[in-house]
Amino acid sequence: MWCGPLELVHRPAWPGPGQLGQKVSSQTTALLRNPWRKEKPASARPVLEIYSASGVPLASLLWKSGPVVSLGWSAEEELLCVQEDGVVLVYGLHGDFRRHFSMGNVGGPGGWGKGMESGTLSLPQPTTPLSRRCSRTGFWMPGSSILSLVLGWLSSQEPTASPSVPTWVTSNSAGCQRCQVSPDTPGAAFTAHRCAFCPWDHQRQKLWALGSLRWSFSTTIGLQSAPSCWTTVCQDRVAHILLAVGPDLYLLDHAACSAVTPPGLAPGVSSFLQMAVSFTYRHLALFTDTGYIWMGTASLKEKLCEFNCNIRAPPKQMVWCSRPRSKERAVVVAWERRLMVVGDAPESIQFVLDEDSYLVPELDGVRIFSRSTHEFLHEVPVASEEIFKIASMAPGALLLEAQKEYEKESQKADEYLREIQELGQLPQAVQQCIEAAGHEHWPDMQKSLLRAASFGKCFLDRFPPDSFVRMCQDLRVLNAVRDYHIGIPLTYSQYKQLTIQVLLDRLVLRRLYPLAIQICEYLRLPEVQGVSRILAHWACYKVQQKDVSDEDVARAINQKLGDTPGVSYSDIAARAYGCGRTELAIKLLEYEPRSGEQVPLLLKMKRSKLALSKAIESGDTDLVFTVLLHLKNELNRGDFFMTLRNQPMALSLYRQFCKHQELETLKDLYNQDDNHQELGSFHIRASYAAEERIEGRVAALQTAADAFYKAKNEFAAKATEDQMRLLRLQRRLEDELGGRFLDLSLHDTVTTLILSGQNKRAEQLARDFRIPDKRLWWLKLTALADLEDWEELEKFSKSKKSPIGYLPFVEICMKQHNKYEAKKYASRVGPEQKVKALLLVGDVAQAADVAIEHRNEAEMSLVLSHCTGATDGATADKIQRARAQAQKK
Repeated sequence: MWCGPLELVHRPAWPGPGQLGQKVSSQTTALLRNPWRKEKPASARPVLEIYSASGVPLASLLWKSGPVVSLGWSAEEELLCVQEDGVVLVYGLHGDFRRHFSMGNVGGPGGWGKGMESGTLSLPQPTTPLSRRCSRTGFWMPGSSILSLVLGWLSSQEPTASPSVPTWVTSNSAGCQRCQVSPDTPGAAFTAHRCAFCPWDHQRQKLWALGSLRWSFSTTIGLQSAPSCWTTVCQDRVAHILLAVGPDLYLLDHAACSAVTPPGLAPGVSSFLQMAVSFTYRHLALFTDTGYIWMGTASLKEKLCEFNCNIRAPPKQMVWCSRPRSKERAVVVAWERRLMVVGDAPESIQFVLDEDSYLVPELDGVRIFSRSTHEFLHEVPVASEEIFKIASMAPGALLLEAQKEYEKESQKADEYLREIQELGQLPQAVQQCIEAAGHEHWPDMQKSLLRAASFGKCFLDRFPPDSFVRMCQDLRVLNAVRDYHIGIPLTYSQYKQLTIQVLLDRLVLRRLYPLAIQICEYLRLPEVQGVSRILAHWACYKVQQKDVSDEDVARAINQKLGDTPGVSYSDIAARAYGCGRTELAIKLLEYEPRSGEQVPLLLKMKRSKLALSKAIESGDTDLVFTVLLHLKNELNRGDFFMTLRNQPMALSLYRQFCKHQELETLKDLYNQDDNHQELGSFHIRASYAAEERIEGRVAALQTAADAFYKAKNEFAAKATEDQMRLLRLQRRLEDELGGRFLDLSLHDTVTTLILSGQNKRAEQLARDFRIPDKRLWWLKLTALADLEDWEELEKFSKSKKSPIGYLPFVEICMKQHNKYEAKKYASRVGPEQKVKALLLVGDVAQAADVAIEHRNEAEMSLVLSHCTGATDGATADKIQRARAQAQKK
């Protein structure tokens, strides 16, 4: 069942057809008034006007560019104006210029290679159910259920451009030898040289060539004239062009052009006058010169039905009408003053049109635009049909009547309600009223249905309120955006398909920030997804108001946003910088709490010193390093070093970086700062890291010693000079004795000499470098024990009184597992270490005697800890008795 008469959505106030070209619209309308015509004076400039679907002006500007052949809206609601020379200008909803690009020199005699590389067309490929073809005779313009466009009725003109440059025009005339653009094609176009193109994405500005047709000279296919109509069909996510030449159909893809025949087509067809692809790209409709409308699958493999409309005149427009309820197929055909709906049924539905109109297919119906009306043709939903059909006894209809009678205080309300309850259909009645309210456009009818649903709920114990509450919320949002001043007449089905987030984006694009915020607060959306996001968009718009001072804009934004979660001041500052307001961007960054977001933008704005200060304040060393490396590449060496001197933390971090990456730069830093102490340390490290020759190493150490003297660090200077003497001595030892001495420490050098049997040289070296006796005795004791030269070790122990005592001799001998030699030195150990020495050689009994003799509690405890088992039982008892006697005293 179809709604009738057509449902009036708005009465727009845009200009009449005499003031504009062809008109295509959905819910945002662009008009190009006074287009280029021969009868127009050359001084008269066209006017580009943008309206909402309700006719409210959004923008108006004089067209100062070249002749326009087509207008269209992208899925992002950007207006694309295609000029005759292939240049595409992109504007926003409010007439603000965004960018431009060219479709290039394609299809000319210069060859396909050049055209393929430079040809571009900025139109997205449909990827969602809301993307839709909207142009009548222009490039395919994707839209959605809230998009529309109007194309100027441009008269066919003779080519004026150079033959090597393709001319892009829009025309359905079969004899037009210039660019033809399918009325129902995803970005397909023909140039004057019969080159077919299908663009992919206007953001990437990519143009794909489907093939080349030489209609006048083709011998393979035999095309002798331009196509009478053509469209684009999508099969397996690949675009194909279907074109009609006389009684024949051809399918053009990337590889070839093949003839196709619709199955079951009525005989006598000599020409195809119109084509239409369904909203889902699954079905195809063909209008023939015999007045038949063939409907089938887009693959042309199956015929669905065929209808004879008994009208042979070419239709002005033909579109598919989606029927979500019945899932059946229907095609809407429009002539000058007649509208016909045809489908599987043997009869059609016809409407008389008062004015020239234009059809826009949508998700759940067809919008019909004229100069003074905006109507919507759609299939009546099941719930609405059940409630409002004549003499309906459906539960919803009875509940609606019961509520009306209740308001009249009539007893009939009780009768209707009892009838519904006796049938057990009260929950169904409530649900029908809720669903019907959603599909109603007028608020009074919505309220009536919702009151009926609320009335029925009062007599139900466990009816879930979620659906009723949700419908009330949705309708309140829909009624707000359907308002004449807003002009977004969404249906309930479109609203659900679009989602609330996308609707909020549409409101933001229209700069309706207060309404968007009210909707977010009413629906209680999370701040990050709702209010915060909208406020961020508002702030980005605010920074574009160049008539307000930077100080006032920054203050207003901060007062409005404050610390709102989810709002990034750096993103707003980036927008301000993009608008050429650098000082405003810097002021906004002062409110950004995250230094990691401040610094990259400051670097982009070439405010590197300020970025360095912010990075240092953050305490993030990685961020500081990032700024330092940027400064190093941006400034000359002297200015860079001077900047570092004013930032001690940055200087320290850069020194750490240079220690691992750039040693020469580190040296220059020390020289500039006259830091002789660090410069000396640098030369010492360099002498071992970079120099392999002994002469170079000594020279580097000499430089280090001089630096230490300048730093008044005599200790470091003397130590460096001693190292130089040691290096020379080690080289001489290698020359005289062989072996490896270079790079050994002083102690290792002495040890190596002892191990080599060069005791006298070792003692001389110790005297030359003033090695203390204790350290020398330790070195010689360790070396002789490693050699297991026990005889020499004994002689050495008797050479003079040991400065380190004799306990080390015992320990070293036991470490080499030589108890015999250890016992020799245990007897020579002093009284204070006697017990420990005896325990090391395993003489527990004698150790106990010495401990008892010393009457030392600690020594007796130590001996007790070494007593094990029955072997040392007597010794342990002996110590216990001694301790007991000591305690009695």
